[in-house]
Amino acid sequence: MATEVKVPTLGESVTEATVGQWLKKPGDAVKADEPVVSLETDKVAIEVPAPVAGVLGEWLVKEGDTVNVGAVIATVGEGAAGASPKPPKAEAASAAKSEAAPAPAETAPAPASGEADNASGAITLSPAVRRLVLEHGLDPSKISGTGKDGRLTKDDVLAAIADGSAVASGTAGTAPAAPVAASTGPSRRQERVKMTRLRQTVARRLKEAQNNAAILTTFNDVDMTAVIEARAKYKDLFEKKHGIRLGFMGFFAKAACMALKDIPGVNAQIEGDEIVYNDFVDISVAVSAPNGLVVPVIRNAESMSIAEIEKAIAGFGKRAKEGTLSMADMAGGTFTISNGGVFGSLMSTPIINPPQSGVLGLHRIEERAVVKDGQIVARPMMYLALSYDHRMVDGREAVTFLVAIKNAIEDPTRLLIDL
Repeated sequence: MATEVKVPTLGESVTEATVGQWLKKPGDAVKADEPVVSLETDKVAIEVPAPVAGVLGEWLVKEGDTVNVGAVIATVGEGAAGASPKPPKAEAASAAKSEAAPAPAETAPAPASGEADNASGAITLSPAVRRLVLEHGLDPSKISGTGKDGRLTKDDVLAAIADGSAVASGTAGTAPAAPVAASTGPSRRQERVKMTRLRQTVARRLKEAQNNAAILTTFNDVDMTAVIEARAKYKDLFEKKHGIRLGFMGFFAKAACMALKDIPGVNAQIEGDEIVYNDFVDISVAVSAPNGLVVPVIRNAESMSIAEIEKAIAGFGKRAKEGTLSMADMAGGTFTISNGGVFGSLMSTPIINPPQSGVLGLHRIEERAVVKDGQIVARPMMYLALSYDHRMVDGREAVTFLVAIKNAIEDPTRLLIDL
């Protein structure tokens, strides 16, 4: 008897999701609690496990379909893994057809080596990864995956392209291809790809933020010399004691908590005709996931040490790559820190995450000429950007907030004695 695979409860107020990627094909053997399909909600991708061990039956929905909570999307039956199961009527019709006439020749073009591996079940690629692999003509079997169960992520493919380790599809052990006639003109190829539910939600919320809030950005720069020296001096001892690497985000998160205590308006929010001030700091930290940036929340960051903050961020980053972040991980948040510097950004004007009133943008560190004690010297400098809702945060408060961050980073001792 077949067991139904249903869409699980997705979180508070979330009633539907989009089928992102089937992880198992009809006829594949599955274990109990083994993921069979990935669903995309407004905030996260959720993997739906098989309720029992057996063989996956036919897909009742396809990738890109919208499904409601509780909907049956597949079945798991008894038996051994094999060919894709068909309904009895389909089997009978197929048998009759095969007796009457030979099967028609396959008209689809032969797949490249990477696609052949995927077709045989050796490699499972998400639509975004598959598109990137095909665009660059790469062999996915030659790229190491860092996703859950070793699956390839978009970041894996981009990293392989950047460092030159990606191998072109079909280049190993094959005869050289015949010369191709020169193109008669520039390519004007177009591709239409449906926006994922996550991207649609991001687009809607960002536009709402621009429409509803009076967003203004103010800048400052910070000399990173002291933090870089402290990190270089203590990073080995820090990792040995806490089991986590010492990064820069811990310093900035701690500095932000101190600054928010002095400038509470940046940690507040508008609800109707009231301003709600929070005596706690829940910091939303943007981390990279295979489907884009996600923003999990560090709860009560004001009461955490730098080591605890670094552990929380590392844990979120790991779970984001594995696709195991939950809706609860990203609910709430009173202030956001976004580090575009890891991607090479020099300066930006980040958009606030409603109903929050502020977001701190960090950028890349580069040596610049600055004047110190009357001398022109080279220092590792970073631009800081604070975007805030000007309806409730004045320019004076925004500048004071950034100066507090700058002072704490340039003199980390302030973080220890709460200055």
